[in-house]
Amino acid sequence: MRQENSKPVNGCGCLVLLMCIGVLTAIALPSYLSSVNGGKQSEGKHYISFMNKTQQAKFAKKGAFSDHIPDLGLDIETKTKWYKYSIRATDKAAFNYGVSKQEGPKSYVGGVFVVPAKAVEPNAAQDEMTTTSILCETDSDGTIKPAEPIYLNGKVICGKGTTQVTK
Repeated sequence: MRQENSKPVNGCGCLVLLMCIGVLTAIALPSYLSSVNGGKQSEGKHYISFMNKTQQAKFAKKGAFSDHIPDLGLDIETKTKWYKYSIRATDKAAFNYGVSKQEGPKSYVGGVFVVPAKAVEPNAAQDEMTTTSILCETDSDGTIKPAEPIYLNGKVICGKGTTQVTK
């Protein structure tokens, strides 16, 4: 039998491995960072959406909005790691805020408005009132309280510097 002499490779495999790890990191890092902010933002979206729905139910039952988060009956803290939550309520509207506590995630505002039921349901009684809502996200990241949505000409629209996420 014949044996071949083999020479050891001097670190070439390690260098290639490190280069591959570097390239993969450069490719994956932006996606990872985006998903981290997306997870943070998911909290804000869901909390404000729940607050909107609960405000609508509260108005349907009591004829008034709540201006205190504990009164909504939701298990929501007013401050979490990522957001500070608050409410501003009037006789005709409730504004639910999720303001980012850090520069990364976007902030959210929800609006619930008392409107003539005919604006939503054509077969409703002339004097019947109901609610409609909107969820808005800031156009840029930051810790500034977003502008309130408005009810204008029979439609709810997001305030300046915000975009509608969902109704």
